[in-house]
Amino acid sequence: MPGTLHLVGTPIGNLGDITPRAVEVLRAVDRIYAEDTRRTRALLSALGIAGKPVSSLHAHSSDRTVTTAIEILIEGRDLALVTDAGMPSISDPGRALVRATRDAGIPITAAPGPSAVTTAIALSGLVEGPFLFLGFLPRKGRQRKDALRRVTDSDVPVVLFESPQRIADTLRELAELAADRPAAVCRELTKRFEEVRVGPLQELAARTDEWRGEITLVVAQNTAPSDAEPELDLHERIDALVGQGLSVKDIVGLLLRSQPTLSKRALYAQIQARMDERLEPDDESDEDDESDED
Repeated sequence: MPGTLHLVGTPIGNLGDITPRAVEVLRAVDRIYAEDTRRTRALLSALGIAGKPVSSLHAHSSDRTVTTAIEILIEGRDLALVTDAGMPSISDPGRALVRATRDAGIPITAAPGPSAVTTAIALSGLVEGPFLFLGFLPRKGRQRKDALRRVTDSDVPVVLFESPQRIADTLRELAELAADRPAAVCRELTKRFEEVRVGPLQELAARTDEWRGEITLVVAQNTAPSDAEPELDLHERIDALVGQGLSVKDIVGLLLRSQPTLSKRALYAQIQARMDERLEPDDESDEDDESDED
């Protein structure tokens, strides 16, 4: 009988936030896979857990690392997966192990814990419904420009992770696109020097003090367009894509990439209806043509 992979949430700053269940799991498993073994060993030491084997699983780990973990699970031993802070497999390399474990038919469970995403959302006061989480933005090139535009065009609030070295540039670039858009820079969450600064992007970008610590950025949604404009724009895009001869599936995929909050089911119905309209014969035109010939 195979073992179980436990996804364990760890503190995002304050050791007191770890749950009793998480501690119990870390004590009980045979081995822990961690993004940063040094930080995880320090956590284990603080929790009084000694002698626990810890293996590295980071962004540059080879496929062999994941294969070895699967082999351990197949042998019947239990593993825990942790990240540097928060829940593993969210914006970190742990997802490869989660996928491989599930593909192998091995049980997976979670001991949930703190999350910088939901903590920042709660503290920002900018989110009251759906939101879009983008993790870390691309660092340069067209991908970065497109991602920045996606943030400012989004009709739901957007949550990002950013490093202290890049947050000033990110705020400046976002302010160039939407200067008055409300945003919240949440740094060092749950730690002694926690700070949540809320204001227009241009105001946040003008800060001269150095940003320090781990940062989560919340950007309010775009409320500028009227209710009718997005619908009209969507109809025009559908017509253009249908005119290119693309399949319904391809058109849905393209539209969802740029507007991820759209309903997939509604898109399929709308696109199929438009295609059906284009295929219907124009009876009135045929009749007019016949009368002209007479």
